[in-house]
Amino acid sequence: MKLKGLILSGGKGSRLRPFTYTGAKQLVPIANKPILFYAIESLVECGVREIGIVVGDTGEQVRAAVGDGSRFGAAVTYIEQDAPRGIAHAVKIAQGFLGDDPFVLFLGDNFIREGILPYVTQFSRHNPPPASQVLLCPVKNPQDFGVAELREGRLARVVEKPAEPPTNLAVIGIYLFDHRVFEAVNSIEPSARGELEITDTIQYLIDHGHEVKCEIVDGCWIDTGKMDDILEANRAILETLEPESAGTVDKASRVEGRVVLETGCEIINSVIRGPAIIGERTRVVKSYVGPFTSIYHDCLIQDSEIEQSVVMENTTITGIGARIQDSLIGRNVELKGCDAKPRGCNLVLGDFSRVKIP
Repeated sequence: MKLKGLILSGGKGSRLRPFTYTGAKQLVPIANKPILFYAIESLVECGVREIGIVVGDTGEQVRAAVGDGSRFGAAVTYIEQDAPRGIAHAVKIAQGFLGDDPFVLFLGDNFIREGILPYVTQFSRHNPPPASQVLLCPVKNPQDFGVAELREGRLARVVEKPAEPPTNLAVIGIYLFDHRVFEAVNSIEPSARGELEITDTIQYLIDHGHEVKCEIVDGCWIDTGKMDDILEANRAILETLEPESAGTVDKASRVEGRVVLETGCEIINSVIRGPAIIGERTRVVKSYVGPFTSIYHDCLIQDSEIEQSVVMENTTITGIGARIQDSLIGRNVELKGCDAKPRGCNLVLGDFSRVKIP
């Protein structure tokens, strides 16, 4: 069965501010790879070669990062969404690209470490396929998600962020549909928040007698909408690393455990303790990089200590007296220690920043 892919890479990313004021949330790196790339690779692994990416205000950044898709073994088509009008609206405007082909809908900030091949295979085995196959995952906070209610093992109802969830099964941001989804998205009305909801779309299919199957995800799924989620996903990937060294390490340095050193990075008089990844052309000088840390390309870490953190590209961290931990540090940031007396802090912070100073 030929399937297409549809990835949503619009949205304002309000939960990840200030990073998303100037950048797409789907381009925040996990283990030095943008979140969006994991979604594309998951689709390609399933044999999907035609992928549409719905983009909004940060579309130019997404285009620059992904290109025509050839680096992934796919052909990418970009679909403009003028404003965040809901997931179902994104499906609606992609009808011209999708045609009558069944497709995988993948929200670009969803992360599923083990991929989606088993679920796509299950969907493809049906002839004809169901109208939809919905992926579910048990969560601790179901009130923050669309929630599935099952009856006799079958999906009976989907409720968007209910105050009293009927189950703990969240509808995650990965769905499979056939062409009947367009009947639904062209029939439902905007919700109270003015969006066409994907939960209403699924409920429409159920209510109109179309077959909607569900599968419970067996593996690591994370909705990377908040800083803590990014750090959790980063840890999940770093745990699977195989050591690799394409950088240089001087004799005064120690590299311990599962560490990836990308092309052109330099480790000078420092300790790197894995699992960790150091990006291309990044220099680590007289510093300690501890477990579960990803440092992206073209950074400088000098006279500092950092662990369990994600550092984005072109960032400089020098002379920091306290160890940085459990942190997400954005692009083009400059963190400098200061020995002047009296001691104080000189900060330039964007809206919604969070800083803890010992």
